[in-house]
Amino acid sequence: MARHTLSVLVNNHMGVLSRVSGLFSRRGYNIESLSVGKSEDPNVSRMTIVVECEDDVYMQIKNQLAKLMDVIKIAEFEEEHSVKRELALIKIDAINGTRSQIMEIANIFRAHIIDVTNSTIILEITGDQNKVSAIISMLDEFGIKEVIRTGVSAIARGDSELKNY
Repeated sequence: MARHTLSVLVNNHMGVLSRVSGLFSRRGYNIESLSVGKSEDPNVSRMTIVVECEDDVYMQIKNQLAKLMDVIKIAEFEEEHSVKRELALIKIDAINGTRSQIMEIANIFRAHIIDVTNSTIILEITGDQNKVSAIISMLDEFGIKEVIRTGVSAIARGDSELKNY
């Protein structure tokens, strides 16, 4: 199985996300990551969808997506031709004896401390999925209370653009 990252431009209408996710659920395909937001055109949203599947299933997914009425354009982002990032917020138990260790790990991963209370620290980290997973693994021994991951966002390198025209 291979991991595929799709960028899908869709009309920014109510129900489009439901129709796209419904396509996946009806056919039994799993979405590993989904990120959606407005594009540079307020009438168009960009979905970044990550799936892990066989190549024949991937082609079926692309073909089925292309048939949806509100889908404008679909592109796959290959590793060497794109930049992919994820944002995570991580809330960790931080009793006095562990704060310095947590802060040291945050510095190593270039994470930002965005909130500190008497009992917790919240870190913000951006990076590829492996980097985010690695810091979560390192912090696990301190007691992770919550993890919120945005899902992958991707953009093509260089002059290549995904536009709706």
